Amino acid sequence: MTAAPLDDRRPTPRERAVALATDALLLAVCAVMLLPLVLLVSNAFKTPPDILRWPPAIFPREATLDNFRAVLSDTPLLRWLWNSTLFALLSTAAILTTSSIAGYVFAKFRSMPLDIVFGVILATAIVPFEVYMIPLYFNVQALGLLNTTWGLLVGYLVMSFGIFLIRQNVIASIPDELLEAARVDGAGETWIFVRIVVPLLRGPLGALGVLAFFQAWTAFAWPMIVATTKESYTVEVGLALFQTGFTVDLGRLSAAAAVVLLPSITVFSLLRRQFVQGVATSGLKD
Repeated sequence: MTAAPLDDRRPTPRERAVALATDALLLAVCAVMLLPLVLLVSNAFKTPPDILRWPPAIFPREATLDNFRAVLSDTPLLRWLWNSTLFALLSTAAILTTSSIAGYVFAKFRSMPLDIVFGVILATAIVPFEVYMIPLYFNVQALGLLNTTWGLLVGYLVMSFGIFLIRQNVIASIPDELLEAARVDGAGETWIFVRIVVPLLRGPLGALGVLAFFQAWTAFAWPMIVATTKESYTVEVGLALFQTGFTVDLGRLSAAAAVVLLPSITVFSLLRRQFVQGVATSGLKD
């Protein structure tokens, strides 16, 4: 059977026009989406009169670093960054651990009780965090974990979507024959999980790591009630201090927000390929 010849015909003028119009539309949408980010960074380098000028200018007339100096000298921004970084990294590590173990168990050890537990875990995804936030707060208070990173972590140790994501990828990418061959050779379940399953899940785990990091990094309600002192704030709670009941210091707020964006952009840039690949395969059926 001969292979079908490749279609090497040239696109018609109509097809080229459609492709050009599509590219132009996508570029316009990207520009609209990036405009707020550009204005945020631009405002960080503007003086107060320049920020309030109308119509607003994208680039500052006279760039200044006064907003950054004021933020670093008047607020414990670096401390907030450290609190958020530690919280996000520990939460990510916990979610990767719990999701990988649970996802593997639910994928390869099928039984009626496990299927019921998995269904309950998925059902919890539709329950808003605010529903059980107050009872969870009283538990943290009873444990004496207020104003600590461990208190923040109590609400961010498990992600139901992460368990679902890893389960689907285990079903799709790890055949039962591979695991059975390892068991025949005398490998234990722990060795199989650590040496076979985890290396084959690097892509999905990278995607889950991005989701878990951003979930903790952007958390606001839970850190706001657990952290009651300024030194224990995360960056999201700290940024709210730049807004009072009647005024907003746009210059300092923009400078602080620009600094806060750097870790998020760095994490997504390093793991963007794993993020796309892992999420793309999460919808595969059993």
